[in-house]
Amino acid sequence: MKIVTATTVLLSLPFALAAQTPIQLDTAKVDAVFKEYGTTTPGCALGVYERGRVRFARGYGMADLNLGVPISPTTVFDIGSTSKQFAAAAIVILANEGKLSLADDVRKYVPELPGYGKTITIDHLLRHTSGLRDYNGLLFMAGHFFEDFTNDDDALGVIISQRALNFEPGSRWDYSNTGFFLLSTIVKRVTNRTLTEFSKERIFSPLGMAVTHFRDDHTAILPNRATAYGPGPNGGFTVDMSNWDQTGDGAVNTTVLDLARWDANFSDPKVGGQALIDRMEQRGTLNNGDSLSYARGLFVDKYRGLRRIHHGGAWAGYRAMLMRFPDQGVSIGVTCNIGTANTQKRATDVADVILAGVFPAAPAAGSPSAPAAAPVVKIDPAPYLGLYYADLLQSVVEITADSGRLVAHAMGRPLPLTPLGEDRFSYQGQAVELQFSDQRRALSLSILGTSQGPYLKTAGYTSTGADLQALVGSYSSPELGTIWTVRIEKGKAMLKGRAVGESELKPRIKDAYQADGSFVRFTRGADGRINGFEVSASRMLRIRFNR
Repeated sequence: MKIVTATTVLLSLPFALAAQTPIQLDTAKVDAVFKEYGTTTPGCALGVYERGRVRFARGYGMADLNLGVPISPTTVFDIGSTSKQFAAAAIVILANEGKLSLADDVRKYVPELPGYGKTITIDHLLRHTSGLRDYNGLLFMAGHFFEDFTNDDDALGVIISQRALNFEPGSRWDYSNTGFFLLSTIVKRVTNRTLTEFSKERIFSPLGMAVTHFRDDHTAILPNRATAYGPGPNGGFTVDMSNWDQTGDGAVNTTVLDLARWDANFSDPKVGGQALIDRMEQRGTLNNGDSLSYARGLFVDKYRGLRRIHHGGAWAGYRAMLMRFPDQGVSIGVTCNIGTANTQKRATDVADVILAGVFPAAPAAGSPSAPAAAPVVKIDPAPYLGLYYADLLQSVVEITADSGRLVAHAMGRPLPLTPLGEDRFSYQGQAVELQFSDQRRALSLSILGTSQGPYLKTAGYTSTGADLQALVGSYSSPELGTIWTVRIEKGKAMLKGRAVGESELKPRIKDAYQADGSFVRFTRGADGRINGFEVSASRMLRIRFNR
């Protein structure tokens, strides 16, 4: 049987394969995962694959709200960081052909990169262990909006201007788009072809992925492409698109139907052979021997007891997830054009439905196949409340309570917490966990399976009017080529930069302030006066500004 509508594709498989399938395709429950998307909203496309073949594909919501075009399985989306696996594949193909080695010093191909006194290898880039600051955040701090045009020269320029690393290469894991952008640079310098050209010739065309490509020209016409949206300030939606043209860390545009062809290559590797798949799925280790949940362009972990390989993506108002359960031969692709879509949760919610008869562990509360919710665990919030500071990360986490529920203020936003056990909490729907220790005097954050911390409880600090007045002035960054200012307004110190906007400097510890998602530590000269500050944010530590 084959049923085709404007937004749905259902494909039957040969009987022998279908008889062995673990998939329980309850379309009503699958549709319920995307129930909030309709004719007046952006939405998502979904693909369910079995051993690389499409079992189910459907669109939910609208690809273009201006023109009233619905999302379908053929709608094209930017998949953001889900693209990283394609950049990784390109590099591993070249390595397997002897064109480069994953152990090579990156400066062999990018000699303009500072030495930093430490060797950064290609494999450090592939595994997010290089210590390089994230170029997306650097360009933003330097004053570039997503709507501005930026290209490879802009990205490479800000990368090579950085005078320090976040950490010693291989000593820690910290997600960095810089590494994968540099992989695209290496592909170009090794092959004399852009990553767009190389991936089309060596990956996409051989697999029949006719639509899929690395998009390196934001002015090019792309039929069937969804417009990306974000929530409007007064309800509704606003367009949320980017004019940045870098590749490697993102920029693949594709459909859920094309993604099935890539998924098939992991079970029947026509491109790269099994050697490519094995190296891409090999988990990394740190210098101290600790194992990572990140392989090369892919996360490798477990969900409800089943082995899982996946990567999500977020860029402007686009969101994506490609998630495989390799031992079951089942995969899920989700592509969305609304920035509030949590594609990891939607993919796992779909998995809860279609693999309901396979999972050995109970589904998470709130998933479509979950049983009635268990009683909420009651906790006394008082012992947890307070400010926690991690000097290594130049970061603070504040724990507050709202109607008896703990809220962690981290990563620039409030995270309502759900108890998982004694002193252990999660942020529902996200791969974020908090673990308290030392009688709640310390906590560690686990993000995407990687622990960050420790954060130690501190008394905090209250600034005086004189303290704030001493901060007023202009500050320039030689690493970013930009100027930020501090002024006083209604008794508050306000920090302002072009793209970052203006935000209050809230005192946290002496001479250190929180400004939305940034941690700003002011420094003093020999005379005791403020002479500058170091700003740290997600994936970027201690960027220097001089007064």
